[in-house]
Amino acid sequence: MLLKVEVGVPYAVIPFRMLSMSDPDAGAAMAQEEVLSGGNMGGAVRVGVSVRRRSGAWSSTIQRLLRHLRRHGLEWVPEPLGRDRDGRDSVSYLAGEVPQYPLPDWIWSEGVLIDAARHLAQLHAAGADFDTTNASWQLPAHEPVEVICHNDFAPYNMVFVDGRLTGVIDWDTASPGPRVWDLAYLAYRLVPLTDPANGDGLDSQVDERARRLRLLCDAYRRYHGHEVDTAAVLPATVQRLYDLADFTQARADAGHEDLRSHVGLYRRDAAWIVAHTEALTGAAG
Repeated sequence: MLLKVEVGVPYAVIPFRMLSMSDPDAGAAMAQEEVLSGGNMGGAVRVGVSVRRRSGAWSSTIQRLLRHLRRHGLEWVPEPLGRDRDGRDSVSYLAGEVPQYPLPDWIWSEGVLIDAARHLAQLHAAGADFDTTNASWQLPAHEPVEVICHNDFAPYNMVFVDGRLTGVIDWDTASPGPRVWDLAYLAYRLVPLTDPANGDGLDSQVDERARRLRLLCDAYRRYHGHEVDTAAVLPATVQRLYDLADFTQARADAGHEDLRSHVGLYRRDAAWIVAHTEALTGAAG
């Protein structure tokens, strides 16, 4: 979910030295903490070659999930490093650039769109056999449970090197759900499926968005083997946006007044999708 306008400054490329799982504080004693703005709920800091954030009941499940994904060949997810001496979750830092809003022009290339679909397909394939026994999640599962969803698979959580997608960050809100739940949010952010008044999107015509939606779904099917119809993506996106608007409204009412403007934005975007569903599916089908 997006409760931010940016996800910190672009990452600097640094010499990479992996920390030991048994000692997440190794080498960190002399490193200064750098606050990374944004994140699912904020609070992430970089310490040397690691990233730390507050822990919760979900922490051990997320660390186990990351370990599972890396064992299945997904080296583009952070390595789980356990907890530091302050009890914070620790994962390896992924070097590269994390795009900020307004997004750079190169984000809208077909290559990035297809590569994002490929990475999402890899995640869903690798996580399908993850053991959820006694698992604890920060966000609720959604039915039907088919895969483990990242739940915030969007450009501001992607790491790029020379314009190429090399990593995905912010896994703490992952939870089980249907494939389309993740694909819908990726489509919202990267097709995009936003009202033209939303400056986070791209100034493009509906027929071009329909073509990019089809391209995204076709790429996902090609790399995963499971077809997700464009007609199923749109209502899932609308549901996600209304859920996100309600969640953000509650956060704003609880004192996070800076989030209140996002509520109307999400609802306008959802209304735009509903109003243009026929054009998006017709041209995309």
